[in-house]
Amino acid sequence: MIRLRDLDDCFEGVIPSIIATVAADGTPNISYLSHVVLVDDAHVAISNQFLAKTAANMRANPQASLLLVSARDGGQYRLDVTWVTSRDEGELFDRVSDQLRASSAQVGLAGVMRLKAVDIFQVNAIVAVASPVETIDTSDVPSTLDLTVLGRAMSAISAQSGTEQALGALLDGCEDLGFSQVVVLLGDNVRRLLTTVASRGYDRSGIGSEIAFDDGLIGIAAGSKRPVKINDMSRVLRMGAAIEATSDSDEDRTRTIVLPSLPDAISQIAMPLLAQGTLRGVLFVESRDRLAFTTTHETALEMMANQCALALALCEALAPEAEPVAASAAHQQRGNRAIQISHHTYDDSVFIDNAYVIKGVAGRLLAYMLDAYISEGRRDFTNREIRLAETLRLPDIKDNLETRLLLLRRRLDEKNLPVRLIHAGRGQVTLAIDGMPVFSHTG
Repeated sequence: MIRLRDLDDCFEGVIPSIIATVAADGTPNISYLSHVVLVDDAHVAISNQFLAKTAANMRANPQASLLLVSARDGGQYRLDVTWVTSRDEGELFDRVSDQLRASSAQVGLAGVMRLKAVDIFQVNAIVAVASPVETIDTSDVPSTLDLTVLGRAMSAISAQSGTEQALGALLDGCEDLGFSQVVVLLGDNVRRLLTTVASRGYDRSGIGSEIAFDDGLIGIAAGSKRPVKINDMSRVLRMGAAIEATSDSDEDRTRTIVLPSLPDAISQIAMPLLAQGTLRGVLFVESRDRLAFTTTHETALEMMANQCALALALCEALAPEAEPVAASAAHQQRGNRAIQISHHTYDDSVFIDNAYVIKGVAGRLLAYMLDAYISEGRRDFTNREIRLAETLRLPDIKDNLETRLLLLRRRLDEKNLPVRLIHAGRGQVTLAIDGMPVFSHTG
């Protein structure tokens, strides 16, 4: 007996499906469908964008036939279905709408392809259709996920006591699942902006790159708080194809850091990091393989992402409210070379020796510590002090300060600049400067 759950590959939208309906006068109609959605063990749904004739037929005669094709082995299946209802709101409608928006954005049609409704069908029978040609043998394709791999990753994430370690354990877990290209972005729910804080598998880390909520696959996952995936990028414009190679001079000129991406990616998935319903960021994974993300993989990545979100929240909550500590001799100023540093207050961007570093909240944090260093000779700072600093205007980011500081520290290290931020213990950082800073604020 064939079950809907056994036809997982047919619901990826890789190979168009076909629906056959009959009008009230008996006239048949055939329409191609971009995507059939698995609702549950007894129901499927189709997206209704332009199917006026099909919609009219279903209301006159609810009996229909669907032909699904497996994107993995080419197997064909006929579903005898009965139209049940049409919905233009609710969780299912939103989920299908998010998927349509993500696919449309990849071909430069964001905001053009809008979902009118989803039509839900009860599945009465499933019949395998004999193929006129030999189908592909997929017996060597793993159909299940080793739970010990997932369990090990979940345990590793929950065991970490620091933000950097928790993010590292998430990246390790993704690699253990077989995914080498991974990006983690921090969410700012007030500014509705995501910022890259960790990545793996790319030539450039992209630390500090930004993407707006509802922008593309990643932004839609953040805005909707739901996973979004595309398992066959050959049908849409690859994200990497629209992004030209970047260089340090590009960053200096535009104050924009390019999001890392795989130019020849075939599959992509964006998974929100949720802790008690609050978005903390997005996990973005891509692969050169078609159909890389099965339903099982999607579930595993969702579990790991949410475990990491909880770990990040716990790291923030447990960061001790430490008092400032004496600066270590290893972190004392070295050399007398003048270091030119400029802070542009209109976007809080910071340049060091004419090299763009960072902007936004992270730039404001760096400017605050540099001011304290120059005016008071201070190098050591605690989370408590930073959170209480009224000049920083930080109430909107008080729950992810640790991650903001990690972003700033990694960005400074990556640029190999004479100004660095050193993790001095939980809830404490030290500013290390190799030279004499000449600091200026401009509008």
